[in-house]
Amino acid sequence: MTATTDGSPGALEPRAAAASETTVTTATSTTTATTATAPTVPATPIGDPVREAAEQAAARSVEYLLGVQDAQGWWKGDLETNVTMDAEDLLLRQFLGIQDARTTEAAGRFIRGEQRPDGTWATFFEGPGELSTTIEAYVALRLAGDSPDAPHMARASAWIRAQGGVAASRVFTRIWLALFGWWKWEDLPEMPPEVIFFPKWLPLNIYDFGCWARQTIVPLTVVSAKRPVRPAPFTLDELHIDPADPNPAKRLAPVASWDGAFQRLDKALHVYHRFAPRRLRRTAMNAAARWIIERQENDGCWGGIQPPAVYSVIALHLLGYDIDHPVMRAGLASLDRFAVWREDGSRMIEACQSPVWDTCLATIALADAGVRPDHPALVKAAEWMLGEEIDRPGDWAVRRPELAPGGWAFEFHNDNYPDIDDTAEVALALRRVSVPDHGRLEGAIARGVRWNLGMQSKGGGWGAFDADNSSPFPNRLPFCDFGEVIDPPSADVTAHVVEMLAVEGLARDPRTQRGIEWLLAEQEANGAWFGRWGVNYVYGTGSVVPALVAAGLPASHPAIRRAVSWLESVQNEDGGWGEDLRSYKDEEWIGHGVSTASQTAWALLALLAAGERENKAVERGVSWLAGAQGADGSWDEPYFTGTGFPWDFSINYHLYRQVFPLTALGRYVHGEPFAASRRAH
Repeated sequence: MTATTDGSPGALEPRAAAASETTVTTATSTTTATTATAPTVPATPIGDPVREAAEQAAARSVEYLLGVQDAQGWWKGDLETNVTMDAEDLLLRQFLGIQDARTTEAAGRFIRGEQRPDGTWATFFEGPGELSTTIEAYVALRLAGDSPDAPHMARASAWIRAQGGVAASRVFTRIWLALFGWWKWEDLPEMPPEVIFFPKWLPLNIYDFGCWARQTIVPLTVVSAKRPVRPAPFTLDELHIDPADPNPAKRLAPVASWDGAFQRLDKALHVYHRFAPRRLRRTAMNAAARWIIERQENDGCWGGIQPPAVYSVIALHLLGYDIDHPVMRAGLASLDRFAVWREDGSRMIEACQSPVWDTCLATIALADAGVRPDHPALVKAAEWMLGEEIDRPGDWAVRRPELAPGGWAFEFHNDNYPDIDDTAEVALALRRVSVPDHGRLEGAIARGVRWNLGMQSKGGGWGAFDADNSSPFPNRLPFCDFGEVIDPPSADVTAHVVEMLAVEGLARDPRTQRGIEWLLAEQEANGAWFGRWGVNYVYGTGSVVPALVAAGLPASHPAIRRAVSWLESVQNEDGGWGEDLRSYKDEEWIGHGVSTASQTAWALLALLAAGERENKAVERGVSWLAGAQGADGSWDEPYFTGTGFPWDFSINYHLYRQVFPLTALGRYVHGEPFAASRRAH
């Protein structure tokens, strides 16, 4: 937690909290902490070592978490993904001619440090080598000056060839290579810019794609139309099985199949590329440019995430925007803010930044651990969150044009794409805090609740960013071979909304009841729920059970009992819970993996909500959390437990390991969520 985010609005550094130093007292120990008022801790029964360990661990965790709050009131941990972010950053700089020695050296050091002994790069900690990631890392190190004959490079290129070479990589990797002539544009799927004109009712219009895909695809249609090639500084023959025939012809799928139909559609689009009317194409690219620029945020980024920002900068550059243009300067400056410079001189690129998400989760954790609602740290966090409320329409309004704006995004700046998950959790966090301006708080929560209700999909569930974003067609496109490109309802997001609505007194509302019915229908046969935005069934189950109980389902409900039985059945022998990312593609991994702090906490949150406080599984889980805690009150967690796209893009949220264990320990010590049923107001 000592890394700094270069150029971001403040660096995450342990600091003294704004409040004066007081003493947190439990029945068994006295711990110095920077708190204004001590959490209320029920007396520990004599001879209850598990309760005693939980109290002590929670007190240490409270002190740690307060110590890493930013002076402005927010929390933000590093958001770690994989080296494609770093490789593509170097490729962008090479393409634009803005590379510098310091950045290149630091990026190369980080990429080298992530290479595995077999020469590959993985997309998550202790995961298998991944072809496209390894290709992009290899090319980036060539740009950083590494010789192809160096042992670490030779191992990588040999592995790449053994996996089928560049021809077997994903489309996005080959697009990057095509920018430098290392791959032929003619051998890439076509995505014409004229799709910008497709009406909302037509399949494959840009609003059929999830917001993250839409923001990426629109600029890439310009790149695809322009087909630029910048001189490559070296060849990449060593990455092909046969350099003389790098892309052997592939057999088409049967014409009667969806894959076959879309392959033939792509062939037709390649023909269209050669004969597209120039005026129409020029008009389409100009419309795409306007669309891109209109969605640039105040900080210069697009959607608060790195990939759309990178492709938007390239597209605008190809349309004549030079590096010194204000739009380009702001865009490039925003990309620099994704850089985390480490003490060893390396430089890691975050795909995104998560201050709103981290802050609401930290607030919930501290409140549920007994920190008083009027604690200065919580008040400052709440006031910062209130300042982040979004009050203007975004792309979500395409499907919900009559809905008034409200809610919160994930990032520092992303007014065009508030998300339903953050809005629900921010409302839950704000309800735990005594804010001086009570009217402001009530108004913000009311607007967030109204917006979330308005974003419910037809089936009763909620997606992350859009309503009814579940067209079956976008995922079929040959262009879209990397990760999820639509945003259908998910169990974890729906659960968080249902829990928030229950806390707001809307458990009996027909819309909440539809959400509950949707959740019950989504339960797996084994008793778990799929985790779309966290790994995986442990996350889904840890989200849904507390929501169902908060909404009034009794702990004796069959769905709750099945969930409890499943969690008991997958508990590790050491008392913790863990689930490997491979569970997204291999059923043998469901519920199985090395114990982690965040996943153990998720399991405990479900079991505690289900009334299982006296369950031996809970006691073992709490003991594992207490035993795994570091002396400074933090937990270490190299394993990735966050999900961007199931299996394809994984995330290690560095604050998950702190906030979720504290929430679970707090609820173990204090019972039900400290302020969810007894509001601070």
